[in-house]
Amino acid sequence: MGDNQHEDGMDAAIARFDRAMGRLEASVRSLNGRMRTLNRIEVDTQRLINERARLAADLDKASARAKRLDDSAHEVSRRLVDAMETVRHVLAK
Repeated sequence: MGDNQHEDGMDAAIARFDRAMGRLEASVRSLNGRMRTLNRIEVDTQRLINERARLAADLDKASARAKRLDDSAHEVSRRLVDAMETVRHVLAK
């Protein structure tokens, strides 16, 4: 193998190496971009999980309050019926 062929082989090897390094660098940039995107998705997901938990707690409180109001309304209605019956009874005498 002559010096010229040896240099051509080295030049070709260096060119292949440079192309491989370029592909590796592009892959690393792409991976970094995907990692940033994944991190944003994870942050957003955690935010949504926290918001859901807060909304569920608020809903539980509102449901409990609605039940108390419904129970109170039922009791007021029952007392009104009792009062009306008492008034009818008194008026009937």
